[in-house]
Amino acid sequence: MLALCHYLCHFYDMKADVAISNGSGSKIKRRTHALTFAKVLDGRKQPIRGLWVRGARFYARLSVENPITGVKKTRRVPLVDKETNPVQTVAQAVAELKRLQTKRSDNTLPVLTRTPKFADYAAHYLDFVGSGQGAKKPGTVEKEKTILNRWIGFLGGLRLDQIKPVHVNRFIELRLKEKKSPRTINLDVIGLRVVLKRAISDGFIQRLPTEGIRPLKTSTEKRALFSTADLNALCEAAFETKKNKKNERVQVTENAQEFTDYIKLMAYSGARRNEALGLRWDDVDFGNAQLFIRRQITTRGIEDLKNRDARVVDFNPKLKAHLVDMKARSHNVSQWLFPSPQRGEKDLPAKTFQESLKLVRERAKLLTFGFHDCRHHFISMCVMSGIDFMTIAAWVGHKDGGVLIGKVYGHLANEHRKAMAERLNFGPAALQNAVNA
Repeated sequence: MLALCHYLCHFYDMKADVAISNGSGSKIKRRTHALTFAKVLDGRKQPIRGLWVRGARFYARLSVENPITGVKKTRRVPLVDKETNPVQTVAQAVAELKRLQTKRSDNTLPVLTRTPKFADYAAHYLDFVGSGQGAKKPGTVEKEKTILNRWIGFLGGLRLDQIKPVHVNRFIELRLKEKKSPRTINLDVIGLRVVLKRAISDGFIQRLPTEGIRPLKTSTEKRALFSTADLNALCEAAFETKKNKKNERVQVTENAQEFTDYIKLMAYSGARRNEALGLRWDDVDFGNAQLFIRRQITTRGIEDLKNRDARVVDFNPKLKAHLVDMKARSHNVSQWLFPSPQRGEKDLPAKTFQESLKLVRERAKLLTFGFHDCRHHFISMCVMSGIDFMTIAAWVGHKDGGVLIGKVYGHLANEHRKAMAERLNFGPAALQNAVNA
C-alpha cells in the first residue's frame, strides 16, 4: 500500500501522507515530500514546451524582463482564465500559454511578480524627483510629498495592483467630511495619478484606478478689483508716524520706502511677489524701455521662474517713472532692486515683506489685500485699457496665449463698463461706420 502511495504521488504530483505507528497503538501522519513540477504531455505523450503542472494547477514557464532592472529571468506563472479562475484542462492551459506569449511579444505582458506596496513605490518616486532627476522644482516636490503622505496613510500596505477606484472614492469622501475644498481634493487625486502613471510606465499596472472618476466641481471667486485708490492708501499707511518712548515721531513701518517701491513695481509690471524680489538693476534696460524678469527669491534661495522661461515687460508710463525714481534713490549701493536690510557686507536680496504687509494693510483697513492683488491690478488695468490678451499674457508669463486672462482677469470695473456704455451709438454715425467697414 505504501509503495502504491509513492507511485501515485510521483506521477500525479500529490503530497504523500504516511501513517506510522508510534508504538502505543495510535498512528500519526508524516508528510514525506512536497509537490513537484511535471511537464504536461499532449495527446501523443509528448511534452508541451513551456507548460508545467503541479498538483491540480497548470503553469507557464516564461522568460520575462524585470521592468525596473531590465534583467531577464525565467518564471513559472500560474495559468488562469479571464475570470482569474485556475484553468482546468490541458487545452485551456495551452490557449492561455499562447496568449501570454503573444502579450510578451507585444510588450503588453503584465507584471508577473508581486507589485511594490504603494508606500514603498511613492517613497522611491519622491527620492527620484527630489534628487533633481525629475526636472521638478523643490517647491513642487514638497507639495507632492505632502499629498503623497496623505495617500500613504490612507492606502496603507496596499500593493499597486490592488488599488481600485473604490479606494480613491473613499479617500474623496473622507476629505469632503474633513471640510476640504473641492479644489484641494482634486489636487490630491492629481498627485496620486502622477505616481500611478509612472507605475504604468514601469510596467507594474496596466490601468489607472482613477479612470472614470470625475473631478469635483469647483467655483472660482471673482477677485475684488484692487484700485489705484487702494494702492495710494497702502502707501500712505506705510509712511504713517507715531510717537516713540522719547516722544519723537517715527515711521510705523521702518522700511516704508522699500515696501511701497515693492508693491508699486508689482502693480505696474504684473510681476509675482518672488519675481519682484529677484530683480537686479541689470534686468532694467532703460535704453530699450524694458524690464527683464529672470529669477525669483524664495525661502530656499535663488530659483528659476515658475514656468522656467524669462520674460520681458515693456515699460508703461507708470513703470518707467517708478523705476527712474527708484534708480535715482538707489545710489548704486546694491545690485538688487530690493536689497536685504540685514545684508551686512554681503549684497543679498530681501526675502519677504510679509511682516510689513500685515502692519500696513491693518492701518489702511485693507485686511484682505495680498501681494497677488498687485498682479491682479496690473492685468485688470491692461484689460480695461483695451490691450489684447496675448500681449498681456506675454507680459505676465502665461503660456496659454491669453485664455486664463479671459477667464479670470477679463472682468472690468464698473466705471469702465459705464464708460463703454456711453460710447454705444445707435444713430446714423454707427450705420455709417458699419457701411464703411
